[in-house]
Order: sequence, then C-alpha cells, then structure tokens
Amino acid sequence: MDYSEINLDETIQKGLAEAGYVTCTPVQEQVLQASLDGTDLYVQSQTGTGKTAAYLVSIMQELLSKGADERGTALVMVPTRELAVQVEEEALKLGKYTGLRFASFFGGVGYEKQVAALKAGVDVIIGTPGRVIDLQEGRQMDLSRVAFLAIDEADRMFDMGFYPDLRKLIKVLPSSEVRQTMLFSATLNLNVKNLAYEYTKSPKEITIEAQNITVDEINQVLMHVSGEDKNRLLVGIIEREKPESLIIFCNTKKMCEVISKRLRINGIDNEFIIGDLPQKKRQHIMDDFKNGRTRCLIATDVAARGIDVNDLAMVINYDLPNESENYVHRIGRTARAGKSGKAYSFCSDSPEDAFNLMGIESYIEKKIPFVVAAEEDFGEDKSKDMWIRTGDWRDDGRGERSPRGSSRDSSRHPRGERRERDGLKERGERVGRRGRKPRMSDDEAGRMAGLSLEERMKLYKEKYASEQRPVALKGVDSAQAGGSRERRGGKKRGDAPRQVRSGEARGKGAPAPKRQETPKKKPAAQNARPAEKPKGLLHRIRSFFRRSGEKK
Repeated sequence: MDYSEINLDETIQKGLAEAGYVTCTPVQEQVLQASLDGTDLYVQSQTGTGKTAAYLVSIMQELLSKGADERGTALVMVPTRELAVQVEEEALKLGKYTGLRFASFFGGVGYEKQVAALKAGVDVIIGTPGRVIDLQEGRQMDLSRVAFLAIDEADRMFDMGFYPDLRKLIKVLPSSEVRQTMLFSATLNLNVKNLAYEYTKSPKEITIEAQNITVDEINQVLMHVSGEDKNRLLVGIIEREKPESLIIFCNTKKMCEVISKRLRINGIDNEFIIGDLPQKKRQHIMDDFKNGRTRCLIATDVAARGIDVNDLAMVINYDLPNESENYVHRIGRTARAGKSGKAYSFCSDSPEDAFNLMGIESYIEKKIPFVVAAEEDFGEDKSKDMWIRTGDWRDDGRGERSPRGSSRDSSRHPRGERRERDGLKERGERVGRRGRKPRMSDDEAGRMAGLSLEERMKLYKEKYASEQRPVALKGVDSAQAGGSRERRGGKKRGDAPRQVRSGEARGKGAPAPKRQETPKKKPAAQNARPAEKPKGLLHRIRSFFRRSGEKK
C-alpha cells in the first residue's frame, strides 16, 4: 500500500513525500489501518521495520484531526537517550509542515533548555522515564492532557528496570477510556502483554515475524576462528571489503574499547560507544557516524539501541550475543526498508560460543552458512601481543607489551593511586600512604642470589634501617606512651600479669577494691630487668635464611 492511498492530512503527506516515504512497510500498513480508527495496539516488530514512522504518523493525524483548542498532547516513551533523539529527528522531518511542536526530554543534560521548551509549548513529548518523572513531579511538565501514549521498545524498558517508572507515569495520565495507547516491542513476552492489558482498552495484537528481516534480506556469514586470531580476521575483512559503513558488536564495554584501540593501531579509524561515556560525547560520536564522518563504530547492544543509519553496509559480530534475539537486532540494521545487507559473525571453539550459536539458529529457524577462516582471510595485526589499557583517560593510540598478550582495565583515579589501594583493601592487604612496595626486579634478584647470608643481612639492614625507627607521638615521650598502654590494659613483654577482679568483686553490692596509684616507671637504665626488644623485620629475615640453610 502507498501512503497516497491512506486518508492523511495534506501536511503529513507533504512531509512523507519530501522524506522519501512512498510505500508502507508491513508494520506501517497494519498499524495505520488500525490506529486511525482509534484502536489501541500492542505490536511485535523488530528494529528497522519502520515502526517509528508508523506511530508518529498516527500521532500527528490524531492531533491534527482536532482543533487547536480541543487537541491534547502526545507522550512517546523510549528507554534510551539516543532513541529519544532519533525519534525527535524523525518527527521533525515527517511533521515539518504540520505546525506541531516536538521536543525530546532525557537525562545527562541540563534542565534549562528542556524547561524552556515546555514553557513555549510542546504537542508531542518524547522522553525517557527518569527525566519525564522529574519534570512532572517538579510541575514543569503537565501530563493531564495526554490523549495519545506510545511506548517504544517495551521489552527493553523491562530489561533496564523501567517498569516501576512506567507504572508511576501511566497512573498520572488520563484513563485508557479517553486515551489511545500503542505499545511496541521486539518480543511480546508475558511482562509486555501484562502491561498492554493493564493500561490499554481492548488492544489489537499485530505481529511482524523476525525471520522476514534476517533470513531473506541479509547475507549472513558465520566464520569459525580461534579466539586469539579474531583481531587478525577482523583487520583482514575490513581491509579486503572496505565497507562504507560498519558497526562491530561486542558483549562488554571493555572489549569495545580494546577493539577500538587495536584497530587504530592498525590504521583503521573508528569510534566506540558505550553507556558510560558522557552524553555530549555519545551524541557527537553518533552524529559523526550518521553523517559519514566516521565509517566504523564499535558498540554494545545497549549503547547501539537507537542508532538508525541509512544504507548501513555491514555488521560484524565480534562476540556472539548472549541473547538470541539480540542477533536479530544487530544484523537487522543492515536491511532497512527492504534493502540488503551483509553480516559476519565470529564463532570461536569456546563452549559459550557453541551454546550461543545453538540458541541463535534455533531462534531464527535457520542454519547460518559457515566457513572456516583460511589464511588469506586474515590480515596483519600490528597490535598483536600489545597490552591495551582501557579506562577514562584519552587514547593516544599506543599499546603496552604484555608477556601474555592480555588486556586489562586500568580505570584509575586521576592521581593513579586510589583504585589500586581500594583493591588491596578489599583483599585484606595492608596499604600505606605510599601504596604497595614494588616487587624486586629480576636484576636485583640475580644480584641477591650471589651474596652470602652476612652480606644479605648487611644490605637489608641498610635498606630498611629507616623503617625500623620507632615513631613517637608528638609531645609524648616513650614512658608516657607506655603508661597509657598499661592503663588501657595492654601488655608488654616483661610486664607483670594484670590483676583481674573476681566475680564476687564485680557483683552487685560487693565493695569496690581500693584503687592503688600506679607507680611511676623508672628510667630504663635503673630497671633491674631490661625489657626484651621486639622482634622486627630484620629478625624475621635472619630467621628465614637460617631455616633455609638448615633445610639444605
């Protein structure tokens, strides 16, 4: 069905034609036919099927069908900031000639511009649950006139823990009897269906099958490769096929940054996007990718939600997703609006990958064509055996060599100490103001091995002499410190055992013993029996080497 066959306002038709919308996708056709009659819907539809345009056109037609004084407002709820921005951009494009006012509201940015937009007036509110609740409870946002509610990616709302916020928001809206509601989700699980039946009025279910996207329109290739050769294969594919646009998916934030830095070392320009990046930086990265200034993007599943790029050439699953439905979300980005795409997936010999692959093929009801990576498929990985640091500091494109070729996450405090010291405390190790002492180097250990026991003792004595000096309290001499220790009940070597009162003396009504004055401690030179010196570090070192010699 073409849009020209649907009874829509002329301003909407003009915006659709200018944006290049001619023929409806299956989800658009079914949603518009039902929603224009005022029916509530809950729709199962994957990413890239055109569902955003479906509910935006429905909202605009509903608002324009009433006069400016009679019409209410519309509320679109989305799970992420990126998706909020994407929906707003699509709304501004399609509603360019309608005169309706659109604005997005999400966290991570200041309130000033968003409050100013509300004061100026907004017809379609697009936002994330947290920020909308903040503005509503602060009385800057009025939700009492909401006539249309659309919830996008409802399953992701549950995954991210937004269900309590959704319930809280819906309760302050007008009832479902006077409000039209549409709910979209990639999967219609029990939670989503309960939400639909609880807050909608006789909803109609629409289902768009996932395999219509993944099987027929995308060239899928599964490549069996060992875990240590993944980077070489990744470099080889990019250098050989030179895709105009590419998204590489990883399962963890750390791996996204590691892959990004390894590709830069190999001369492949890219950016990575994770949820922990500041909002302004994330938005800048996404704008560069959409506008073609950045051709390669590395992302996690959550961070990639809301990335909508026309004509995406390729997707590479560096890690197979742990959730089978995420495979559909990932590769579906290459087949927008009926276009074809290509998707590579790396599968190692690990039990985890084998388990994930079985779940994916069962979910899409199709065996993914596979090949075993040959030598000509690999490229030269210049980052091999480099120790890639990850963290919050600026990437300078360099790597550090590791004896195991591993990577580590070194996100640290700006002074470079606090994270390490906190980790030592968690493990029960003693940490001083200067942190942990460095381990003995190999050269130093070699020199120590050639020394005799007496030479070692002399070296240790010189090295740790300053650490054996007792630290006296400021303004307190050693005699006073010892007396305080005695009054606290502490024992020193050579002291007489402390007298403990019997149970009768501690009992109720028993006379308290007469308190005796503590005699002043005589100077150390006049003591009949000198106190035994505490056994310190030097004594323990000498004992250790003595025992080692006896064993030999």
